[in-house]
Amino acid sequence: MSEMSIRDGVFERLHRRVFYGWVILGVAGLGIFVSGPGQSHNFSVFIGPVSEDLGISKATIATAYGLATLAAAFLLPKMGMLVDRFGPRLVAITVTVLLGFACMIFGAVSGFLWLALGFGILRFLGQGSMMLTSANMVTQWFQRKRGFALSLMALGFAVSMAVHPPLGQFLIETIGWRRAWLVLGLMTWVLMLPALLLLAFDKPEDKGLTPDGDEAADPTAPKAEITGLTLKEALRTRTFHIVAGGFFSVSMMVTVLHFYQVTIFASHGLAPWIAAYAFPISALTMVLTMPLVGRLFDMMKTRRAFGIGLLVLTAALVLSTFTTDLFTTALYAVAFGLSNAFSLTMFGYLWPRYFGRRHVGSIQGAGQMIAVVGASVGPFPVGIAFDRLGSGDGAILAMALIPFAFAIATQTLRTPPGLCDHAHLD
Repeated sequence: MSEMSIRDGVFERLHRRVFYGWVILGVAGLGIFVSGPGQSHNFSVFIGPVSEDLGISKATIATAYGLATLAAAFLLPKMGMLVDRFGPRLVAITVTVLLGFACMIFGAVSGFLWLALGFGILRFLGQGSMMLTSANMVTQWFQRKRGFALSLMALGFAVSMAVHPPLGQFLIETIGWRRAWLVLGLMTWVLMLPALLLLAFDKPEDKGLTPDGDEAADPTAPKAEITGLTLKEALRTRTFHIVAGGFFSVSMMVTVLHFYQVTIFASHGLAPWIAAYAFPISALTMVLTMPLVGRLFDMMKTRRAFGIGLLVLTAALVLSTFTTDLFTTALYAVAFGLSNAFSLTMFGYLWPRYFGRRHVGSIQGAGQMIAVVGASVGPFPVGIAFDRLGSGDGAILAMALIPFAFAIATQTLRTPPGLCDHAHLD
């Protein structure tokens, strides 16, 4: 029996019970989870052992990590074009295979250059490409319910935050950091490849369906045309630059808070256990509010929801500078968790919303590149402030003006000409 006939049999059985887009959502959420080896929260438990084994300072490792992240960002537009050309399923299969090998190879790195190269490959494949292909799959299968679907997909990231760091720490303590990466690579293959090979389909139209499962397409009728601007057309619009600028500010400032949260609390005289207490509050808030945020994007004018997300981030930044006790820390942690819920939902929602589905891979790849550049440069001004002034509060408050300014700019967003069917969502 061929792979295609097996896939078709699985599709028919599952589609009789539920709209198949929900199955695709499960595959995409799993993809977000298995991106974990390329995410910052996974690397955090490996920094100490790698530094000690290779004889490289933590500051040098941080430099390698930042430069590798920046370099990987510039490859993402090309990955987006490959998704448009070959479909998210085939690209995701290729990325999964390469990510597994990259994990295994990372366990054998020696010296600064190999370490930086390993960081770059893992960031490109995990944090970049796997998240891009997963979001693209959900984007193709949902339209009216896209915000809610993407928010559920993003729960895979929260599960990764809960699973990968303690798993990595356990593996380090039992078999060492190098063999730990072998296990992570094998786990990536075991979890993701069967799901992609047996369950994934690129678009609902490929199976005679329509997004959201609202109505079945007539199999004898021509397939409905999938509309959307090209990357070149999108780049000529004011809308692209406002959306990309908003994502740049989100990625930049969220990275600042992740990177410096413990340092900020310490500069305010807070005990380390209070800093540790803030992380689970943010994670729980994120999990509880993501479905609500998704519904918000589906029900509200897009520019309003986008603006609210940026204002929540602004509030989290301001609150971080006023953390002086348990109550103010909890207030900040809730705001930051809600901000993460907005940012992870917006990641896959806004590009197809404003530019259509036809070339969303290349447009999303370009937008993600801009966001990752923001993540790379964000920590530097705050780090300089800590080194020279002993506090990052002033720099954080000044930088909070960036998402605030874009929150105002988003209220002028309009659907570009050529996608008039989406104009009612403005």
